Amino acid sequence: MLHIFVDSDCDITKAQAEEYGVTLISMPYFIGEKEVRPYVDFDTFDPHTYYNMLREGTIPTTAALSPANYKEIFEPSFAKGETILYIHFSSAMSNTFDNMEIAIKELKEKYPEARFEHFDTLMMTTGAYVIVKEMLERYKAGASIDELIEWGEKERQHFACYFFADDLKFFRRSGRVSGFSAFMGGMIGIKPLININEKGIMGSFGKAIGQANAIKTIVKLVEDLGDDIKNYTFVVGHTDAPLLVKKTIDMLRAKFGEDLKIEKVPCNPTAGAHSGPGGVALAFHAKHR
Repeated sequence: MLHIFVDSDCDITKAQAEEYGVTLISMPYFIGEKEVRPYVDFDTFDPHTYYNMLREGTIPTTAALSPANYKEIFEPSFAKGETILYIHFSSAMSNTFDNMEIAIKELKEKYPEARFEHFDTLMMTTGAYVIVKEMLERYKAGASIDELIEWGEKERQHFACYFFADDLKFFRRSGRVSGFSAFMGGMIGIKPLININEKGIMGSFGKAIGQANAIKTIVKLVEDLGDDIKNYTFVVGHTDAPLLVKKTIDMLRAKFGEDLKIEKVPCNPTAGAHSGPGGVALAFHAKHR
């Protein structure tokens, strides 16, 4: 029996995990000393309340799961002899996967016949979401573990994700971007433009003056890089920016047609602790990242 795991940093919710019959791994964040586990400590994520808390000055922090955490998550499936596939966010963005490897090594020694595979989307949040959803739809249709991995390895570099942050003070504090980029993001009216490259690493690729120009720049990238876009879903992610999401969708439909398949997805709170409120992301099928 195949048992699929996904994690909350891919923007998959508890309800979606239940719909597809997979297990959701909660990636925690901290408010002060208090640990919060998405979809364990709450069933539904309220992005407006969460990102307003960040606007008011709260700076959440994040931490990797420990080897013991991973053993607790995976051992029941190892013990049952299930075949395991864990589809996850970019390993280049967290040392949590080093801890996972420690746990898996111990579990394989204890359960040598068990099969464990993990697939790295080389993406985070919105970008990971679009890949995970495509894989789960194929799982729902009856694809085997090998077919899922084969599709993922072939296609993951054909999903691009571009976004802008309202400013980069959250990234700067978490060390996710360079100090220069963070400084530029703090300048009045300047919106830093960010992407996730083929190695699964996030970086700044430019800047735009104002939100409207940032959206136009990202939509132009669809025009330049988009591939077979009518047969795939666009995902517009956001950190509590509904008006900007509407502008983005209106611009996409005006340029590429009303028949585009578009899904709006709030960025999960753990990843959102790094990006901060007021940002918009766009993930789509592309010639390359």
